[in-house]
Amino acid sequence: MKTVSLARNAMATRFEMVLHGEDELALRAAGEEALDEITALAAQLNFYGADSEICRINAGAALGPMPVEPGLFRLLQEAKCVHELSGGTFDITVAPLMRCWGFADGEHRVPSPGELAKTRKCVGMHLVHLDAKNITVQFERPGVRVDLGAIGKGFALDIADEIVREADITSALIHGGTSTVCAIGSPPEKDFWKVAIEHPGCEQPGADIPEYKRIVAVAELNDESLSVSAGWGKAFEENGVSYGHVLDPRCGQPTQNTLLAAVALPSGTAADAWSTAMLVSGVAGPVALGQVGESARSLLLLPNGDSGFRTLNDGFESALS
Repeated sequence: MKTVSLARNAMATRFEMVLHGEDELALRAAGEEALDEITALAAQLNFYGADSEICRINAGAALGPMPVEPGLFRLLQEAKCVHELSGGTFDITVAPLMRCWGFADGEHRVPSPGELAKTRKCVGMHLVHLDAKNITVQFERPGVRVDLGAIGKGFALDIADEIVREADITSALIHGGTSTVCAIGSPPEKDFWKVAIEHPGCEQPGADIPEYKRIVAVAELNDESLSVSAGWGKAFEENGVSYGHVLDPRCGQPTQNTLLAAVALPSGTAADAWSTAMLVSGVAGPVALGQVGESARSLLLLPNGDSGFRTLNDGFESALS
């Protein structure tokens, strides 16, 4: 049994994969092809790339219907589906709010109520019209922007998954920045890939989290994808209040009720989107996720007192027992 490990930077993170099989050249060829497709997708979805298809759509869709590459159109449809099932907690039009709060340019600020109200007029999937017959997208008003950053990595892993499987590879693990993971089959002589889910505070400078609380759960994956979302990564503080970068598109405010959300589903695209939706939804999230099907598993890490937390765990192995 041969093992090949490959990696590449894309989507402002690092994609890594490990593939197992008998033919090392075939493993490497499939892995490189998958990474090439991820690189191409990153260019297509780049919100800040002047030549990307997403930027072209954002610049022109308010003027009239814009033709969309079929794969990207399917991704937009999936985003709209999760938006509807989640009750609006997942929304790819949140980009104007990210700019309003200064998360887009790093100039963090708390907007005034007037600024927020004005910005929210440009947010909502009801402003995005998808024409499946003509494969076009149109925005209802100027100022609407779509950003697929909360679903793009999962979509990239689904594309990689398809390429690897077409090469008859039945054992592989692929991740994008460790927060989104795709498991193909299981490791040699094992039943599952085991992926640790870490408390998000561990990444913060000076974090004082006891060792036994750092790993909150373990996901056992076989032909599944796992996505983990947390709001701490780009948080800022103003007047003693901490504001995370994950915004609730329904009200325009940073989500405060959930520390971490993890979702496992057969589809990486769906898992990526739903982990964000669950982070915003909080305790209501598992009910919404249940609409997806019985295969869905989830974990929520919720604040409990000044420094503690509690978990809502549906299907993951607890690391705290």
